[in-house]
Amino acid sequence: MHRPPLSILVVEDHPTIARQIVDFLDGLKWQTDHAGTGALAIDLATRGAYDVVLLDLNLPDMDGLDVCRAIKANAPRNVPVLMLTARDAFEDKARGFHGGADDYVTKPFDLRELALRCEALARRGQLHVRQETRVGPLTLLPREKRALYRDVPVALTGAGFRILLALCAAYPHAVSRSTLMHELWGANPPDSDALKSHVYALRKQLEKAGAPDLIATIPQLGYRLHHVHVDPA
Repeated sequence: MHRPPLSILVVEDHPTIARQIVDFLDGLKWQTDHAGTGALAIDLATRGAYDVVLLDLNLPDMDGLDVCRAIKANAPRNVPVLMLTARDAFEDKARGFHGGADDYVTKPFDLRELALRCEALARRGQLHVRQETRVGPLTLLPREKRALYRDVPVALTGAGFRILLALCAAYPHAVSRSTLMHELWGANPPDSDALKSHVYALRKQLEKAGAPDLIATIPQLGYRLHHVHVDPA
C-alpha cells in the first residue's frame, strides 16, 4: 500500500526499540529524527515541522507528560503526539490524554499499526493547518515553511519564518517582544538580545525579496507589519 512520506520525531531512550522504529519508518521512505532525552525532543520539536511525534513516557531526564506539554506549548504548529508506553492502566492513559497526547499505544506494539496510527494523526493534524496565510502581497505557506512577496520567494531561517508568521497572524496589530521570544524559545529565552538579531536578519531577507521596511518597530512594545496594502488595480 502506498503511503505518502511523513516527517516523524521518535522520542525513545531504549536503543533497540528506537532502532526498530526508525528502521521500519525509514523503510517506508519517511523522514525520521531520533531523540533519546526529553530535552533534545523539545529542542527538535520546537525547531522542526514534524507530522507526528512518537513519544515514550519513560525518559531518563524528564517525565514524558512534561515533554508533551512543552512540545504542545512551543512547537511552531500543533503537532500530533502519539505516546508509547508500557503503562496500560486507565489512569495512566487518562493522564496522557490530559497532558496533551493525541493517541496512545501500549508496548509491545505492531510496527504496522504504529504506521497506520501515524498516518491517521497526520491527516487529522493537516486538517487544522491552514494552506496559506496572506497579508496583502505577502504569502506564507506554513506547511512548507516558505514565504513569498509578490510571488518572489523569501529566503527565511526557521526563526525568521516563525516571527513573520506571528506578525501576519496579528496584523494589523503589533506583537510584543515577549510574545515573539516565547514563540522562539518558550519559557527559556536567551540572555542576549537575540530577538533583535533575528528581526534584523529577517528585515534583510525581506529587503532582498523586494519588501523593504515591511516590519515596523513599535517603541516599548514590539513589532508589526506595515506597507502590506494591496496595490490598486
